Amino acid sequence: MGSLSIWHWLIVLVIILLVFGTKKLRNLGSDLGGAVKGFKEGVKEGAADTPAAGASSPAQPAVTQSQQAASTDSRTIDVDAQRKS
Repeated sequence: MGSLSIWHWLIVLVIILLVFGTKKLRNLGSDLGGAVKGFKEGVKEGAADTPAAGASSPAQPAVTQSQQAASTDSRTIDVDAQRKS
């Protein structure tokens, strides 16, 4: 009773095909494939952008809090979250 047999899965598959149709399911598969491909390309680009372990990276200038506040959008609110006790 706990496991589903092959007949249960076939019935579920037929119901899904009737509800969504084959065209929508095909589009869903191609969209999912495109998203995975884009993710893999992004990971490859991110790995190529990071410097090697032995390479020295250029020094990043220190940004003070006042400079950071001046560069933020006027609609941005900087709030420190605190826990309720």
